[in-house]
Order: sequence, then C-alpha cells, then structure tokens
Amino acid sequence: MKIKDITKVLSEASGVSGNESDVAELIKKYFQEYVDNIEIDKLGNLICFKKSSKENANKIMLAAHMDEIGLMVKDVDDKGYIKFTNIGGIDQRTLLCQEVIIHGSEKIYGVIGVTPPHLTTNEERNKALTIEDLTIDVGLDKDEVDKVIKIGDIITFKRSITFLLNDWVAGKALDDRAGIVALLVCLKELKNLKHDVDVYCVATSQEEVGTRGAITSTYGVNPDIGIAIDVGFGKTPELNKFDTIEMDKGPAITMGPNIHPKLFKKLKEVAKENFIEYQIDVEPGKTGTDAAAIQVSQEGVATGLLSMPLRYMHTSVETISLKDIEKTGKLLARFIISLNEVDMEELLCY
Repeated sequence: MKIKDITKVLSEASGVSGNESDVAELIKKYFQEYVDNIEIDKLGNLICFKKSSKENANKIMLAAHMDEIGLMVKDVDDKGYIKFTNIGGIDQRTLLCQEVIIHGSEKIYGVIGVTPPHLTTNEERNKALTIEDLTIDVGLDKDEVDKVIKIGDIITFKRSITFLLNDWVAGKALDDRAGIVALLVCLKELKNLKHDVDVYCVATSQEEVGTRGAITSTYGVNPDIGIAIDVGFGKTPELNKFDTIEMDKGPAITMGPNIHPKLFKKLKEVAKENFIEYQIDVEPGKTGTDAAAIQVSQEGVATGLLSMPLRYMHTSVETISLKDIEKTGKLLARFIISLNEVDMEELLCY
C-alpha cells in the first residue's frame, strides 16, 4: 500500500489512550514484513525488533505513539442524552457539532449537538460552553441507551481523512499516527540495507496521558540511543514563527536539555549528506513528547527528537504533509546506517 493509503487507515482507526489494541493490530499487520519479531508488552506497547548484521550489537529505539485523544461516557440522563469527559488534551471549543462513535457493546453513532441560534439570546451565543454543558445525542431513549452503552465506554471522533492539495492530508489522530507511518517508511528503507545496530521500532501507548508507554518500553528495551518521532506546531498565520515549524520543509530536529547534543549534531549531518530537508526546533525544557521519558530511563539514554509539522493539533482536522512524513522516515533510516562502524562510546560521551 502507498503511504497515503496507510495514513488513511491508521488515522481513521480507533486507539484512545489506554485502549490502543485495535490500532495496534493494524500497525502489526503493516510492520511484520519488515521486522524479525513483534511483541506487545503489559502496557500495550507494540515493540517491533529488526536484528542487525552483528552479534551483541548496540541498540537504537525509535518511538512514535499510537494513542489518540478522545472522550469517555460519564453519565446518561433520564432523556437518554450522554454526558462525557475527556481523555487527553481536548479543546472544548472544538467539540460542538462533532460526529462521534461510542464504543459500547456495539458501535453507536452520535452527535454533540447545540441549541439552534434562533432559540438563543445574544448573551448565550457569546458564552463559551464547557465540556460539562455538552451532551451526545444518539437518537435513543434512556432504556435503549442503557442496553448498549455503559459508564466508562470510550468515545472517538467519527472522521474520514481528507486528501488536500499538494500531498497534504487532514484528519484525526495524525498526532501521532503520522509518526507510525514514518517508522514504516524507515523500515522499508532498511529492508535491503546492512545496519550494525539492532533496531526497535516501538508504537507506544498512553503518550497523551503522560508518556506512560515510553516509560515502560524504554526500560524494557534499554537502548543505547532513543529517538522519539512526534509532531510539532505547523505554521499558520496567527502563530508566532518562533513557536512553529514550516510545512513541507522536512522534520524539525530538536535541540535543548532533553536532547543529547552529539545526536542533534549527527542528525543534522546525516540530513545534509543525504539532501533531506530539515528544520531546527528549540525546546528549553521538557519536550512534552516520548523523548522526555526515554531520556531518563534506567541510567539515562542518549535521546533525539524529530518533529513533523502539523497544523490544528488535537482537533479532528489535524493537517500534515505526506512529504514531511516520508522525509522523516528516510532521515531515520539514513541515521541508522550512519552508525555502521561507529564507536558508540565515543559518539555518546559528552
């Protein structure tokens, strides 16, 4: 399948934090051709292993999170309207008039409705609604709802991916299913190439609620090098250019205290040598990604971070360039090849 088709399938799949099993099975299907072993750990991380050409090789771990933000059933009122809460960083302004899927005993489709403007006052129209003010309408009364939906059921946004011009796509969960696709691009590039390090591609769980999957999977793999692949804030007219990265200009290579300085330098060198576009992102503290968890695992891991520019983060119309995904995957593969015959101790010392 082409990158655009895989991106579509993964974007539209369900995988709210803590409930990633459906999307994990899809990822497993795409990755199994390119790796030697796949396992799922106790926290739901999908750990894909590709053996090196050497015995007792050093290890590199590439991590992209497969979970997405979502909602959860909190209550059902006496009319059958469903109250809900959030899982992960939901902006309540984006919830109005969304179509949703409630994953009860069967999939139940619903809408987050709003009072028609004709029946509201000026004061009501100018007031921001909170998540507590909103309900989901599934077209059933309470007795019927209670047969198929219970408190705690997961809710996802019903959104088909949209293919825009210039190889851009818009949809839900591209944070960070796009990172998963970049891992697949990397593995495809490595298929017929010799590499001296063992490669662990990890689709991590529960990043959106505290990088939990990265904490446990990094501890288990205990890599020499860890690179997180995530998304960054794509430039839009209202945003400060210093807080954003440009679309279609390749991944941003992050620098800052979360990042090993020699890996930052090495990633830049590899990008230049292979004519892969890249940008620089400055993060003065924690990056808010799996990189933060990777860095402090066990005795510490030399860590890098690649961020793909993404517009409208944590909405159902997240927008990304397929070209940026492909550039990210190729940079990862070329970085791994660049480690052949490298003295790892020398590379990673400060």
